[in-house]
Amino acid sequence: MLDSYAVIGNPVSHSKSPVIHTAFAQQTNQAMRYVALLAPLDGFQATVQDFRQRGGKGLNVTVPFKLEAYQLAPRLTERASIAQAVNTLKFENGEILGDNTDGIGLVRDIESNLGIPIAGKRILLLGAGGAAQGVILPLLQHKPSLLAIANRTPEKAAALRKQFNTYGNIAAGDFMFFADEHFDIIINATSASLHNELPELPASVFAKATFAYDMMYQHEPTPFLKFARRHGTQQIADGIGMLVEQAAESFFIWRGIRPQTKPVIAQLKLLI
Repeated sequence: MLDSYAVIGNPVSHSKSPVIHTAFAQQTNQAMRYVALLAPLDGFQATVQDFRQRGGKGLNVTVPFKLEAYQLAPRLTERASIAQAVNTLKFENGEILGDNTDGIGLVRDIESNLGIPIAGKRILLLGAGGAAQGVILPLLQHKPSLLAIANRTPEKAAALRKQFNTYGNIAAGDFMFFADEHFDIIINATSASLHNELPELPASVFAKATFAYDMMYQHEPTPFLKFARRHGTQQIADGIGMLVEQAAESFFIWRGIRPQTKPVIAQLKLLI
C-alpha cells in the first residue's frame, strides 16, 4: 500500500513536483505515490478534505492557495505562523499541520547551489502574495542590508513591511517607487512569468544588479529574466533549484528523511 501525496493548485498541470518527489522516493526507497491535484478556485478546502478522507498523507500547496492553506491548518510551524502562508500540509493522527518551506528552499538555492551570499546585500523582492510572504523571514534571517518589497498594490507591500519589520530592515512601495534605487539581488515572486508576462518594473533597477532570480521557471528564460539580462544584470537564475530544495524540506517533514537535491536538480533541467 503506497502512501499518497500531491501538489494542489490552479493551474497545476505544469508542476514538476510529481517528478521531483517520485525521484526522492526512489532515491530513499520510500513506498509512496505523488500526483498533481487541480482544485477549483472556489473549492480548495473541499478538495483538500476529499484528498484527506481518501487517505492522503500530505500536500504541497501552490498558486493561488497558500493563504487559504494557512487558514485551513489548525496547527502551524513557527515559520508558517510568522509568514501567514502555507505551502506544505501534513495529515497525521487526525490533525492538519501547516508549514512553509519556500523560504528555506529559496535561500538554500541562492547560497548553497548558486554560491551567492545574502548577508549585507540590498535585495528587491517583487510581489506581496503568498509566495513573497513565505520567503521574507528566511531572507531577513540571513542579514541583508535592505529588503525592499515592491508590489503593484503598494498597500499590500506596506502590510508586509509592518508584519516583518521587527526582523530586519524593510522598505515597501509600488513597482515605480524604487526606480532610482540600486539593488544587488532582485527576486521575482509574482505570478507574471506563469502567464508569460513581465512585472511593471523600471529597467533602471537592473543596471547595477549582480543577480536576478525568478521563482518561476520555463524552458527558455522567463520574460523577467530576459528583461534583467537585457538591462545589465550579470547573473540570472530561475526557480528550478528553489522548487527542488523546498520539495526536499517538505519530503523531510512527511517522511523524516532528507533526500539529495543536486542530482534531482540536474535531472529536472533536462526535462524542461
